[in-house]
Amino acid sequence: MSKTFRAWDVDQSWLLPSSVHEFVPAGHVAHFVRDTVREALDLLAILTTYREERGYPPYHPAMMVALLLYGYSRGVYSSRQLARACEERVDFMAVTGLNKPDFRTISAFRRRHLAALSALFLQVLRLCRQAGLVRLGHVAIDGTKLRANASRHKAMSYGRMQPAETKLAAAIASNRNLPGVLTSTHTVCAIQPDSHAGPSL
Repeated sequence: MSKTFRAWDVDQSWLLPSSVHEFVPAGHVAHFVRDTVREALDLLAILTTYREERGYPPYHPAMMVALLLYGYSRGVYSSRQLARACEERVDFMAVTGLNKPDFRTISAFRRRHLAALSALFLQVLRLCRQAGLVRLGHVAIDGTKLRANASRHKAMSYGRMQPAETKLAAAIASNRNLPGVLTSTHTVCAIQPDSHAGPSL
């Protein structure tokens, strides 16, 4: 006897809308992720781990995989955010077929099948590449130098801060030439000679 799972019937007809396929427009990435998981991905490494026939039927592993993949594609990563999206966002409902796993279930599934999910991501990337959705390329980092107040000539090391503290303390005590001292030391920050003491101005 094979393991029994909770139903994941995304083709069931409804009054309004008639099916979860109408939750989002045609061509939406939710359709692509859901149908890719259902029709193209090899989930055998996950499905074969469900051998216990007793107990309440768990959520279908294919639905959970589709939820994780779609969440990652939308920038939703944490289990709590995914669970909330299943409650509030119709695009996630279109993927899960109105199933609403809680965050503990999502977290446990991800932790249990972490190795298998890593292999599935590679399958997804290959399928996207075949479909022309992704391509390899170069990422260039701009090295433009800009003049700013945070340059190394403006920043003060601890060695420079010690004589600056002396000048500031003398100017504050005499209350004379304080603007000139501040300009020459290039600082308006608090001096903190002792890491255990509070800031002194």
